[in-house]
Amino acid sequence: MCTFVASKIQSRMSKRYTITSALPYTNGPIHIGHLAGVYVPADIYARYLRLTGNDVVFIGGSDEHGVPITIKAKNEGVSPQDVVDKYHAIIKKSFEDFGISFDNYSRTSAKIHHETASEFFKTLYDKGEFIEETTEQLYDEKANQFLADRFVTGTCPKCGNEEAYGDQCEKCGTSLNATDLINPKSALTGNVPTLKQTKHWFLPLDKHEAFLKEWILEGHKKDWKPNVYGQVKSWIDDGLRPRAVTRDLDWGIPVPVEGGEGKVLYVWFDAPIGYISSTKEWAEREGKDWEPYWKDEDTKLVHFIGKDNIVFHCIIFPSMLKSEGSYILPDNVPANEFLNLEGNKLSTSKNWAVWLPEYLTEFPGQQDVLRYVLTANAPETKDNDFTWKDFQARNNNELVAIFGNFINRVVVLTNKYYEGVVPSASEFSAVDSATLAAVKAYPDVISSSIERYRFREAQQELMNLARLGNKYLADEEPWKVVKVDEARTQTIMYVALQIANALATLSEPFLPFSSEKLKHMLNTKTGNNDLNWNDVAQKEVLLASGHQIGKAELLFTKIEDATIQAQLDKLEASKKANEAANKAAEPQKDTITFDDFTKLDIRVGTIIEAEKMPKAKKLLVLKVDTGIDTRTIVSGIAESFTPEEVVGKKVTVLVNLAPRKLRGVESEGMILMTESAEGKLVFVNPDDANVPNGLQIS
Repeated sequence: MCTFVASKIQSRMSKRYTITSALPYTNGPIHIGHLAGVYVPADIYARYLRLTGNDVVFIGGSDEHGVPITIKAKNEGVSPQDVVDKYHAIIKKSFEDFGISFDNYSRTSAKIHHETASEFFKTLYDKGEFIEETTEQLYDEKANQFLADRFVTGTCPKCGNEEAYGDQCEKCGTSLNATDLINPKSALTGNVPTLKQTKHWFLPLDKHEAFLKEWILEGHKKDWKPNVYGQVKSWIDDGLRPRAVTRDLDWGIPVPVEGGEGKVLYVWFDAPIGYISSTKEWAEREGKDWEPYWKDEDTKLVHFIGKDNIVFHCIIFPSMLKSEGSYILPDNVPANEFLNLEGNKLSTSKNWAVWLPEYLTEFPGQQDVLRYVLTANAPETKDNDFTWKDFQARNNNELVAIFGNFINRVVVLTNKYYEGVVPSASEFSAVDSATLAAVKAYPDVISSSIERYRFREAQQELMNLARLGNKYLADEEPWKVVKVDEARTQTIMYVALQIANALATLSEPFLPFSSEKLKHMLNTKTGNNDLNWNDVAQKEVLLASGHQIGKAELLFTKIEDATIQAQLDKLEASKKANEAANKAAEPQKDTITFDDFTKLDIRVGTIIEAEKMPKAKKLLVLKVDTGIDTRTIVSGIAESFTPEEVVGKKVTVLVNLAPRKLRGVESEGMILMTESAEGKLVFVNPDDANVPNGLQIS
């Protein structure tokens, strides 16, 4: 078995990889949907490849052009540059704090990117790869501008979604042109747009249809994920059409040819070139040559994206690269589906999200817990759901109870029995030998899953190694054996420590912070005990006898119910705030005369006594000083206020309402109430607390 494992791992070594992750828009922070769909799987893959001895460049960056940026700037009353500067800094720091191990994280407003994208456009322009056309585009007369992409909304012609954008329907995922929309409306003014002629350059995708069919439909049918292959096949089967590569906007990279005044490169032409410019930036800083990572056929190019970007990375960008002529094409595009939150679609506008900066603040030192849960529940083949209860359960029942429990027992017992020194093994039992052989098989098992982009499966195999360790200790019971057989106990602990060190290495792609902490505990950061991925399968000894380990620390800590409830309460508050914000105003009631209004006697009063109505969930019985008398008023506010909270409150009272019996108590008036933006009942109070009781309101 060991020879087989070694040979398979050897065949994977020393290859060059360029790994890209979708460039996030800098119009807001990163949330768990971004992490689960793109950045956690990309980071697992990059870390794994480095551990297996490959030449890897892992590229990221901020997408700082496009309509969402300009819309955000308009809404905030600032410049687009202000917006991208703010969110680029937030996003970059969040990635760093979360352990996303980019070799370079750049931005599309960088000079090197403007130069690279302009040069790329000019190369295709000079080769005659574009079609120049004057077409009619949607135009907002009031705003005096063309309505590109998200400046316009309307009904999707494919699925009927009435909130589709001019570039894409987020409900069905269809890529659109603004003129495809039914009943379009300007997102700037709400006006119905007109059609106006404008000149643009188009990439004739139809010209590349035969190449794409051969490259994708024949060449990648078996190795690309079904969701990716299926979406691409659908597009090709529908027939490809020319796609605009320029836009009428004032924010972006100016079109670098004659006649391009007032126009910029379309963001989906510009953005993927950001992978190339970011690689150039990295190479310049590190003193390397960037070209082999994009132009050498021995390099494997892999794009990590969400499913909404499949068409751009599998059809449009490859067509651009093919047109240019000197670049390699992506080997794989392992796109994930979408992640939902507590049963509902993630929404930045509705604040229905778990934001990475907030998570890092509220769960300090627990980056790996979120990484683990997002991988365990990754939307690899279908949309999946993140729930806080599942987050808690996976932490407490898996990371703490399985992985953390095994490590804690091994380190505690080694310190207790041998003052932290790895003992020597005597003769191995059949169980010992089988266990050590199983450990050596795990690198290949996990590798197989990672290299097929099945990260959820790979992480499960890692946890199976931790389960193996727990079972071994539970079955061999060194805490009992130590009383009768010292030599056997030393062998048991030696084997357990080999498993612990294997876990320290194999967990690094998935749980980098915990891996680092475990290596610190095992004191393996320096010297011959620091393993790489292949060592786990190939070395006979993973942690040498006589090696001094450190003291035990908890790898993971239990998450309490109150912590989870606080997160659920935060989401509930967002839900109520959105409901209140979107709540339509009640229609006006029937018109009344001035004489009708003068019949209302509304006065200032003070609640002087309050108690709950027996056997009534919603009712409080109040004694109110109205300034003209003290009267009883029954009010349906018991679910919002306790009796103690309302005593002494200044209130507004309708005093001449006809008395009415409620559960046997005669109510002699009505307290005026309304709802806050969060949907909570609030009193309609007089502005001045010194207003005397009995004062009429007119």
